[in-house]
Amino acid sequence: MMNDPISNALTTILNAEKKGKSTCIIKPFSNLVVSILELMKTNGYITEFNSASNARGGSILVKLNKNINECGVVKPRFSFTKKNYEMFEKRYLPAKGLGFFVVTTSKGVMTHKEALDKGVGGKLIAYCY
Repeated sequence: MMNDPISNALTTILNAEKKGKSTCIIKPFSNLVVSILELMKTNGYITEFNSASNARGGSILVKLNKNINECGVVKPRFSFTKKNYEMFEKRYLPAKGLGFFVVTTSKGVMTHKEALDKGVGGKLIAYCY
């Protein structure tokens, strides 16, 4: 039984990346995990992914491109505003401008850079660099 599908997905990706594998399978299927994978693909951390939904929860096949150094979830889910962004950047990312946070906002799931540009706040979900 899995309690956190986001943590499970990011751990699976990171373990496959460290082992040098070119693909990994994430189970079960989750729309939030798909949104995070879309952001990772847009930022060049994975090549592509394909999802297959079935009665047993579905799965996602992820093709890796060996660009991930670290990724993980942010717990507890901290609130994100323009004022406290740098505090979290120092805590989770290795350098300014390297990597990204996944933020869930009222306008959807996006990177912290998009959230800052749009002027919206939200909850920090995960990080990747």
